[in-house]
Amino acid sequence: MAASTEELTVRPVEGPSEYPALVEIWRSAVRATHEFLDDADFERIETDLSPVYFPAVTLVVAERGGRPIGFAGVSEGVLEMLFVRNEARGDGVGSALLAEAIAHHGVTRVDVNEQNAGAHAFYLARGFRVVARSPLDGDGRPYPILHLRIQEPVSPTVDGHARRHEH
Repeated sequence: MAASTEELTVRPVEGPSEYPALVEIWRSAVRATHEFLDDADFERIETDLSPVYFPAVTLVVAERGGRPIGFAGVSEGVLEMLFVRNEARGDGVGSALLAEAIAHHGVTRVDVNEQNAGAHAFYLARGFRVVARSPLDGDGRPYPILHLRIQEPVSPTVDGHARRHEH
């Protein structure tokens, strides 16, 4: 995808009023990258995003032109979620979110669905290495998980394209 001329910003999510936009991003990203996820699991996870998953993590959102296009959630050094709107994939959004998570939230670990080859390659290219594998996901479903840990971050910045905003 061609890079947009509008500046990419990453900022903290201000609260539950922003959750609907994050759910839309999640839906776009997962439909494009998680073909292995069956419809029942997709619907269950989507239903749990706002009441269960989002409140359990520190969330940051990536915006371009004031429009949310990606987000990440971190907890205790673990990148628990990183999703980019499908039409913004390949445009530096995921890299900006990951750089934010590493530099400002101490992220050193991430778990990735084994079937999501794109995500696996994304993290490997940015200094993460597989340290373990689980045959089931955290909820006991048959979606194998790769556990990754960063060795040395490839770069703490993203070619100057992202600017962090403090609130």
